[in-house]
Amino acid sequence: MGVSDNTRGLVLAMLSGLFVGTSFILKKKGLRRAASAGLRAGVGGYTYLLEPLWWAGMITMIVGEIANFVAYIYAPAVLVTPLGALSIIVSAVLAHFMLKERLRLMGVLGCVSCIVGSVVIVLHAPQEQTPSSVQEVWDLASQPAFLAYVAATLSIVAALMLHFEPLYGQTNILVYLGICSLMGALTVMSIKAIGIAIKLTLEGVNQFGYAQTWFFVSVTVICVITQLNYLNKALDTFNAAIVSPIYYVMFTTLTITASAIMFKDWSGQNVSSVISELCGFITVLTGTIILHMTREEEPSPTAGTMTWYGEDASKGLEDGHFITLNNSDYFHKPLLSWDTTLET
Repeated sequence: MGVSDNTRGLVLAMLSGLFVGTSFILKKKGLRRAASAGLRAGVGGYTYLLEPLWWAGMITMIVGEIANFVAYIYAPAVLVTPLGALSIIVSAVLAHFMLKERLRLMGVLGCVSCIVGSVVIVLHAPQEQTPSSVQEVWDLASQPAFLAYVAATLSIVAALMLHFEPLYGQTNILVYLGICSLMGALTVMSIKAIGIAIKLTLEGVNQFGYAQTWFFVSVTVICVITQLNYLNKALDTFNAAIVSPIYYVMFTTLTITASAIMFKDWSGQNVSSVISELCGFITVLTGTIILHMTREEEPSPTAGTMTWYGEDASKGLEDGHFITLNNSDYFHKPLLSWDTTLET
């Protein structure tokens, strides 16, 4: 007896959730190791690129995303998309045991609320109309409504990067994850166009001769790099059990919104579906608030010192003049308010 396509899609979607959820933990452990040997990713460091464990997490995430992509070939989105919430459960459980990031009972309730709300939103989201060519996708992306959405998205991302990140990036998780999610929604729109191009090309209708295809490829590369950069900062700064569900909820919500605007999926929605989606959003909001109220703070990085010697370098410590700057002052205080100690 053969295996049905829906079963294949279900298995692939579950494997995707397992791989993606595990990748959060591997990347987090890699970031911690890298932070002990250099500048933390949360304050602009890139030493994690030399950490094998971080790359193991990156590869695991790529495998999970590929599995998720193939799952959509076999099963409908209504079956595959909600199973992405499995990654939240996997990362939360693994973080509790492997990273010693305690997940309290109310935190579990918050995760469950986020998952339930997201599933309700996805299950009642309108069906999208799949374009038949890259040119058709370009026409949809050139609509005034979607151009306005893109302009608003890029403006918010710029504000988060230039204004809010320096002030609140280390204390408010929504700054980093907001950038990831907003750019992620644009990534999905571009990847849909690339997927259509690949499919049509394999069927004998070459789509890579169009400039629009390469435009979507460029957008995808830029968005993915930005997502990875700020996701690393979020994982390095905040509890992994909190990053995963909030990122999932924000990314899912914004992706559905972007898709609805670009593909006009909301037309024809009945009252029951609209009410269900509103209830889903309220449930998600409630779960997010619970997670924020019950999350544990990340321990502060170990303070270090930097020393400059005055006078003759050949003199002993007891004779030289030196200034010691505390590491936490370097990262969290303005230049003119650094604490300095002069010893003679």
